[in-house]
Amino acid sequence: MSDQTYGNVAVFDTRPEKDIATESPLSVAYHQGNAPKPTQQSQVVLEEKPFLGHLILRGGAIVLDEAVRDVLGMSLPGRPLGLAHDSSGERSVQWISPDEWLVIVPGGEEFDLENRLREKLGDAHFAILNASGGQTLVELSGEKARELLMKSVPYDVHPANFPVGKAVSVVFAKSSAILRRPSEERYELVLRRSFADYCYRWLLDAGEEFGIGVKR
Repeated sequence: MSDQTYGNVAVFDTRPEKDIATESPLSVAYHQGNAPKPTQQSQVVLEEKPFLGHLILRGGAIVLDEAVRDVLGMSLPGRPLGLAHDSSGERSVQWISPDEWLVIVPGGEEFDLENRLREKLGDAHFAILNASGGQTLVELSGEKARELLMKSVPYDVHPANFPVGKAVSVVFAKSSAILRRPSEERYELVLRRSFADYCYRWLLDAGEEFGIGVKR
């Protein structure tokens, strides 16, 4: 790891060496063979999107919005609980709380992105946390995806209350998750690594009646 200095703050480049093996939070469940393949009868399909870059940004909305627009080419969501994507759909920014946002980018981009944001923000009051190793993203799609969520979270996921472009923190089963709706057909769960295996097994059990399949 190499260290750099921005103003009076010393930071570290935490990019791991390329020869270090990485494992999905769901790797144990996969190795145990507990991953039913999707079939024509599957009304819900689950797919983990592991190894993405997760950065949590904290600070003033105005200064962060300017930096994110200059570095990432997109703005912070303009409304509470908003979720915005770039034109490719691979990068997103989510409003978490009044001074907190979650940025998700393709794996590997987060290291350069963090350094570029720090350089752009300079002496502003802000914090950036690389949470990539501690979180994973699970995608749910299919005609019964909403019904599966209705069995799993107390939050009202009816389209009138949970439209496309909204993201909320929810109680999931007996754990917690971030629930996002990036499109009409898909929902996303951002899970803490320590909860991922439990949530996955819950989804398989709750989704059995819908013929849930796991895309790998």
